[in-house]
Amino acid sequence: MSTESIFQTHLVLGYVAWLICFGAYILPWLTSMDRVRAHRAIATLHSFRFFGLVFILPGVVGPNLPASFAAFAAFAAYGDLAAGLLAMLALVTIRIRPVFWPFVVAFNLAGMGDLVLDYYHAIQAGLPARAGDFGAVYAIPIIYVPLLMITHVFAFYLLLRPQPKATQALAGEVAVS
Repeated sequence: MSTESIFQTHLVLGYVAWLICFGAYILPWLTSMDRVRAHRAIATLHSFRFFGLVFILPGVVGPNLPASFAAFAAFAAYGDLAAGLLAMLALVTIRIRPVFWPFVVAFNLAGMGDLVLDYYHAIQAGLPARAGDFGAVYAIPIIYVPLLMITHVFAFYLLLRPQPKATQALAGEVAVS
């Protein structure tokens, strides 16, 4: 089996495993709480995206990667950092709802955009065929990225679904007082 096939198999199975886990454990937990607490839980997970800076840490990835990896690595590292910092800002502003919600939207837009563009750049650079040279970083796209993408999708679902009338009325009363 080629390196690219193994990488693609790992990536697909990473999504499958996380979707099973998400459906069985995380989704029931998130749907049992109000929207603010659910977004806080998702933001907490994404606040660790500063870890993506490891893509540009010398010695962590193998030295045999093509020069195109440098462009991919910088974009991925700083995109993750931006998403992580926005998630942290959402967390520290949770008590200031008019500020919290824009940060929730921002970290989800930045984070999902980063992941989609990282996939695109990785394919353009031919990185799946060189996945064996990723070194310790190999675990990030296989284990961590699928969970990040799934939680972004769910966060957008929460943001876009209509609020129940009782919640809207309560939010209006809180805003007035």
